[in-house]
Amino acid sequence: MYLTVRDATKTYGSFTALDRVSIGIDQGEFVCLLGPSGCGKTTLLRLIAGLSDLDGGQILLEGAALSDLPARKRGFGIVFQSYSLFPNMTVAENIGYGLKIRGTHRSEVARRVSELLELVKLPQLADNFPGQLSGGQQQRIALARAIAVDPRVLLLDEPLSALDAKVRSELRDEIRHVQRSLGIPTLMVTHDQEEALALADKIICMNHGVVVQAGTPEHLYHRPRTRFVAEFMGISNLLTADAVRRAFPDLPARQPGGTEGNHVACIRPEQIGVTPAPDGNATVRNISFLGNLRRLEVDSAGGPLVVETHGSDACREGDRVMLRLAPDACTWVADDLARDPAEVRA
Repeated sequence: MYLTVRDATKTYGSFTALDRVSIGIDQGEFVCLLGPSGCGKTTLLRLIAGLSDLDGGQILLEGAALSDLPARKRGFGIVFQSYSLFPNMTVAENIGYGLKIRGTHRSEVARRVSELLELVKLPQLADNFPGQLSGGQQQRIALARAIAVDPRVLLLDEPLSALDAKVRSELRDEIRHVQRSLGIPTLMVTHDQEEALALADKIICMNHGVVVQAGTPEHLYHRPRTRFVAEFMGISNLLTADAVRRAFPDLPARQPGGTEGNHVACIRPEQIGVTPAPDGNATVRNISFLGNLRRLEVDSAGGPLVVETHGSDACREGDRVMLRLAPDACTWVADDLARDPAEVRA
C-alpha cells in the first residue's frame, strides 16, 4: 500500500474516537471513509494529515513513518467543507499561494495557475475574489489550490456537504475527473452513501470508531456483512429467515451463513419483482414517483417491504400483487444491533 494506517488509536478523555483502525490506500486510488456523524472518520483524516496526534499505532507513506512529521512537511493537499480561501486574494493568487511560499519562480506559478484554472473549468475567474464566487466555484478553487503543489495524497473533508444537490452532483463528477486525470491517491470523508458509491474505488465503512467493512462500492452494496452496513449503504429490506419464507413462498429454502437467530436477510428494493395478481400474497400500500423509478411500499405476508421499479408501472395503491425474488438475491448479514460495535471488525 502507498499509504498505510496501522492500529490507529485516538482517545479524548474517556471517549475512544478511534479503536485500533487499520486502512490502506494504493497509488492512484480514490478511497471514501463513510459513516454517520461521530463514527471517527474525520478524526482519522486529521491524524493522517498531521493535524492531530496519534495515541497509538502508525501512519506510513511508502513505508516511512509520518508520526514525527508536522503537517506542513507531509506534502498532502487538503480541501475542507468550508472552502477556506483567502478573501483578500484573487482566485489566481489563492491557487498559486502554496507554490509562492515554496519559492517557485513567478512564471512557473503563472503557468501552473493557468493550467489548473482550465482543469477546473474556471479560466475566466482568475482576477475575481472569493466573495464574488458561488459556493461551487469556491470549492473548485479550493480543489485547484490543494493540487497546485502536486500533493503526495489528496485529503477531502466532506467538501460537498455545504452545496445544493445540483451543484453537489456536478462538482462530484468534476472531482472524480480531476483525480483520475492526475492519478493522485485520494481519501475523502463523507456521510453520503450516494457520493461514496459514485466516487470511490474503495469504501471504508466506519461506526463507533472502528472499521466495520471495507471493499468496492459494488461489494458493500450487494454483499454487506452486517445490518449496519446494509442499512447505511442504501435502502434495505431486512427480514428474518421465517419472514423471507412467508413473503416469498416459492423461494428455495436456504440457510444463512450461521445460526438464523444471529442473521437477517438483506434484500434490496430493486431485486424484488412485482406483478399485479388478484390472488397475490401482498398489497401495495403506497407509491412514490421519483422520476426514473417508482418506490412501492408493500404489505406482504412476511411484513412491510420496499420495492423499486423502473418505467411505467401497472400497479396502483390498494392492488394485490405477487412478489418474486431470485434465489441469490438474499444476502445474510450479521444482526449486529444488539452487539458492542467494537466487536464488529473488518
